[in-house]
Amino acid sequence: MAAIIQNFEDFKLNKQLVEATKTLGYETPTPIQVKAIPLILAGHDIMGIAQTGTGKTAAFLLPLLMKIKFAQGDHPRALILAPTRELAMQIDKNLTELAVNLDIRHVCIYGGIGPKTQMEQIDKGTDIIVATPGRFLDIYLKGALVTKALKTLVIDEADKMMDMGFMPQIRKILEVIPVKRQNLLFSATMAEKVRTLSEEFLAFPEVVEVTPQATTVDAVNQMIYKVPNFKTKINLLELLLKNEDIFNRVIVFVKTKAAADQIYKYLSRKAAGAVRVIHANKGQNTRINAMEEFKGGTIRVLVTTDVASRGIDVSMVSHVINFDVPLIYEDYVHRIGRTGRANQMGEAVTFVLESEEYHIEKIEKLIRRPILIQKLPEGVKIEKTDFQEGQKMAMDIDLQKRKEDPTFKGAFHEKSAKKMLAVKAQKDKQAKKIKNDRKFKRK
Repeated sequence: MAAIIQNFEDFKLNKQLVEATKTLGYETPTPIQVKAIPLILAGHDIMGIAQTGTGKTAAFLLPLLMKIKFAQGDHPRALILAPTRELAMQIDKNLTELAVNLDIRHVCIYGGIGPKTQMEQIDKGTDIIVATPGRFLDIYLKGALVTKALKTLVIDEADKMMDMGFMPQIRKILEVIPVKRQNLLFSATMAEKVRTLSEEFLAFPEVVEVTPQATTVDAVNQMIYKVPNFKTKINLLELLLKNEDIFNRVIVFVKTKAAADQIYKYLSRKAAGAVRVIHANKGQNTRINAMEEFKGGTIRVLVTTDVASRGIDVSMVSHVINFDVPLIYEDYVHRIGRTGRANQMGEAVTFVLESEEYHIEKIEKLIRRPILIQKLPEGVKIEKTDFQEGQKMAMDIDLQKRKEDPTFKGAFHEKSAKKMLAVKAQKDKQAKKIKNDRKFKRK
């Protein structure tokens, strides 16, 4: 009969790790930790399905540190891969905190800055490397990384890794690291690409699933505001953020870098409190500083794209606002997982255009629950939809209907058909005129 896990001592971790958990305020192990840590310590390959905010990082770091124990040799014995530099940095920070009482060396490598300093750190000797796939390969191909001592591979947020197109790079990494190793894969959802990846390199994995796939955390109240256009979204955002007591620490998610900059500038002009923006085009130092200010409570509102959002691990986020509905539906789960963390309640508010309702229906199927529709609050200025935005939304709706029903003929199809008939009639008329002119000349 398996032992009942009630505290971190029950995992039979060493004294240094138990002390670190106490210092960090870890009291009771989370479900993912209870299920995963014993299996990892026993040497099994793991497929972990767990949302952000469930304690999954400690679920793989604690047993990893227990197995490595102390500094040894010059070459890394464990590799942790993450999709973005922000997440890699967050994992490395957690590693520093948990290994505070241990003589273990670790290096975090990622793009956006030159590799020279990172290569020098590796050259001094390291036990664990936390990396983004691209930078790992860059440094390996420069001959600055020796992989023969690797015994453990961790791939975190595998679903996001696949969405961002890292599959070819991961396959190359698998070719240059030892075949005999322990593999740990963690994902918020079991997307088809993740399943394919797991089949390629996991050997008879133990599946650890603490919640049904893609379900959203119960500590998050989710709601929708239906809005007619972009300008009304902006007005609604401004109105909500005026209530600083309730919306006291907010992450605003948008689809594009351009939209992130636009919303940031607007909120800054409107004096919506301290605001920062992060996305892939922002410099590394700018992004790090913005993250630290947000975590420290110096700024109240952080505007970000999905790519830049990885690694936002803040326990007191009051609200996540989805300014745009994500087109990768699993991203909705990742986004709202940034609130409702560490036993705190949170709220996720999504602004939905008519052309985005299709995607909300898909998200509701994914998370297996309806999202509550709220009436627009009093005082929101409803703007008139301009012609271009209206045309684009109508085209998007037509495309969605055609996707569901290939026989569907929408308004734009009819207009195109009429235009084609008019062009054909004009061509026929011109051809007939040319033919008549030729007959006239022969006469």
